[in-house]
Formats: sequence, structure tokens, C-alpha cells
Amino acid sequence: MTETKVWLITGAGRGLGVDIAKAALAAGHAVVATGRDAARVAAVVGARDTLLAIRLDVTHPQDATAAVEAAVARFGRIDILVNNAGNFFAGFFEELSPEQVRNQIETLLFGPMNVTRAVLPVMRKQRSGLVLSISSTAGIAGQPFCTAYAAAKFGIEGWMESLTPEIAPFGIRTMLVEPGFFRTELLTDGSTTYAKSSVDDYAEKTKEIVAAWKSMDGKQGGDPAKLADALVTLATLKEPPTRFAAGADAVQTFETKAKTLLAQGRAHRELSSSLAYD
Repeated sequence: MTETKVWLITGAGRGLGVDIAKAALAAGHAVVATGRDAARVAAVVGARDTLLAIRLDVTHPQDATAAVEAAVARFGRIDILVNNAGNFFAGFFEELSPEQVRNQIETLLFGPMNVTRAVLPVMRKQRSGLVLSISSTAGIAGQPFCTAYAAAKFGIEGWMESLTPEIAPFGIRTMLVEPGFFRTELLTDGSTTYAKSSVDDYAEKTKEIVAAWKSMDGKQGGDPAKLADALVTLATLKEPPTRFAAGADAVQTFETKAKTLLAQGRAHRELSSSLAYD
């Protein structure tokens, strides 16, 4: 891998994707910035010779293939893939429709799979590359109102963990990033869809959670520009971390989950260890 990298970033039309694209460009890298509206991507990131803005809906495999072909035609290689595109279907599981749950998983899990599947042949040929996927603390620890979102993010975690040893022999590395609460557009009306209230037992709690999350929008403690700079630094290391807890709240989530798993593993250790054939 050369000092100047070629980045392919999904979801670069708004939110964290814009910050990552700008940070990579500022660091002297070439960027293929993608989104559902290529003109918007170019406008928000800022046109320059080292930027290629391409339309890419991650739920369409043919879009991913076309974007990869365009990236290679323009820059000759792809060094870093950032799976960032996302949305959020929030609500209690019983009130989320099957279609909403499928949509969530289609975008957050199958979307990154589509793009990664298109990029890997390029990276294998190069015998180098980094697949960086934006997960979430919701992929480490579940919480109420996040059943669909956490299901998709837990899926990302398991997929990437399993993919890592498969592609390591070809010089390709992976990195999972689990942000806590950052001041992105995730909680805006354009990114978040709330389940329609339909079960009386959940009605009061739904109102409380929706009000709390809407009041949090734009006030989250994490700075996405700082996160973007951190990711550019980490992604270009000779040994990028396989996981990066993004934010003090993310570190706490990691530590709490680790302690919980250890306690659960030990709770019935004798019984757990007595299940082999005699």
C-alpha cells in the first residue's frame, strides 16, 4: 500500500460520511465518496481533483459493482473501504413491522456486504486493503427501542469477525468502529423512522423515549469531525485495530459488556462444564 490511499466511502452525502471524506481528502488521500445522490455528495464534500462522487445505493449490488469499477478506472486501486451508510428504525419490537425490520437489516447489514463483496476482488489482487465498517455500541450491547438496529449491528460484528481471518492471508485487514453518541444526523427525521404506536402497553414508554431522543438530537457529546480525523489516523497505521471504541461512552459500554459476559459465563460454570458425554 502506498502512502497516499484511495478511499471508498458509503453514505458520504450527510453525517459522519461527509466528515470522513473531508478528513481523508485533507490528509492528502484520494476519495471515492458515494451516496444515493451523487450531486449532493459532491456539493457537501467539496469538489476537487482527488474526489470522485458516485451514486451508490448500498442495497443495490449492481450499484456497488459500478462504483468499484469507476473507482478503479479513476484511481487504479481501492485501499480503504468505509462501510458507513445507514438509517435507523426505532421502536419496540412488537410495533416494528416485518418490512421495517427487513429494511433495517437490508441497509445496515446486507448493504455493507454488497459493497464489500464488490471491493474484495480488487483488494485481493492488490494483496492489500482495509475494510472498515461503522458499527455501533448497539452492536455490543442491546437496549430497548433498538431491536431492529441492534440486530443489524450485532450482525455486522459477527460478519466482520468471521471475515477477518478469511481475508487476512491476502493482506487485507478489517476494522470495526463502535461509536457512542455523536452529533451526526442519525436522530434527525431524515434518518430515523419511529414505529407507529399500536400497542397500549408500550404507549407511555414510547412517548418518553421518542421525546428524550428528539431532545438529544444536535446535543450529543461526540464530535464527528474528531472521530473522522481519528479514523483517518487509525486506518493508515501499519497495524490498524480490529475494533475501535469511539467515545468515552463506547469504552464504558465495552467494559460493562465484558464484565457482564464474564459474570454470565461463571454463573453456572459447573453445570456448563458437565455436559460432555461420559
